[in-house]
Amino acid sequence: MFDAITVQTASESANIQTLIYTILLSFVLSVLLAVVYQKTYRGLKYSPNFVQSVVLISIISSVIIQAIGDSLARGLGIMAAMAIIRFRTNLKDPRDTLFLFASLAAGISCGSYAFDIALVGTIGFCLAVVFLYFSPFGAPSGEEGTLRFNLPAQGLLDQEKKYLYQSMGRYCKTSALLTMKQASEDKRLNYSYQIKLRKGKSHEELLEQLQRLPSIDNLSLKVS
Repeated sequence: MFDAITVQTASESANIQTLIYTILLSFVLSVLLAVVYQKTYRGLKYSPNFVQSVVLISIISSVIIQAIGDSLARGLGIMAAMAIIRFRTNLKDPRDTLFLFASLAAGISCGSYAFDIALVGTIGFCLAVVFLYFSPFGAPSGEEGTLRFNLPAQGLLDQEKKYLYQSMGRYCKTSALLTMKQASEDKRLNYSYQIKLRKGKSHEELLEQLQRLPSIDNLSLKVS
């Protein structure tokens, strides 16, 4: 089927059915990448905007490649137009960048009517991601993050202090106090800790444990 469509698009202009099929295929492949990203994500919470970007960038690249075709003039014109747009999003995780590149590659392959390459390449990439997720390479040795919370400056019971330190010791392999400063409005102190979780422990479990402390407030954890 792919060969027949590719031969059909060898003419100067592809028909509307082929263009729609190309965009739909790029959409399906990018959705597959987004689902694999969600299922194999390690962290407190992934960004929904990033997942949508993984899906949409494939469609955009597919449309651009179809618009260029074999025209050098079109290619130069689109390059000049895209140069006006400046992307300033910083991706801290190299894995996120790889998923964007995979979606971009799928869209380019579909836009150039290399459907076999798009399908096999995307499925191969997803299988590799799943394999690495369950392999020893994907096992986290302990996630790091910044833990912040608010406690009374005075009147904290010894029992509450013991519960706090025991909870952090149970879930954190290391913990270092970064800052401790007076809150601006009331007689409370803001604490900030750099932590590294023990193997097999999750950020959700630590937050759930600390939330049981009655005096704690403004509890948050930012994964680094």
